[in-house]
Amino acid sequence: MIQKETRLKVADNSGARELLIIRVIGGSHRKYASVGDVISATVKVAQPGGQVKKGEVVRAVVVRVAKEYRRPDGSTIRFDDNAAVILGTQGNPRETRVFGPVARELREKNYLKIASLAPEVL
Repeated sequence: MIQKETRLKVADNSGARELLIIRVIGGSHRKYASVGDVISATVKVAQPGGQVKKGEVVRAVVVRVAKEYRRPDGSTIRFDDNAAVILGTQGNPRETRVFGPVARELREKNYLKIASLAPEVL
């Protein structure tokens, strides 16, 4: 569960390193985002010469959360960090690589391209 003002790692090769959440997309009173939710964020730390610049406002999908959450089969899962992948047009990832594991819930929410680019789906 992540909310406004939370800082996230970026799990792709877009050049951004850290994001700050501005808004959770999907409802006027929505406070929290979990795996597979779309957020609006600003880039706080960026790599020199990357596609994404510091201060740019982007949309991203959350791929890992540190807070454990329950799956329908009763198991729980949690990751070491909070991370997101920056989205381009039509919900596809903006860049070509995804670093680190991603959650299986991304497939259920139709982010198949992100799940296929990731080295491991948990």
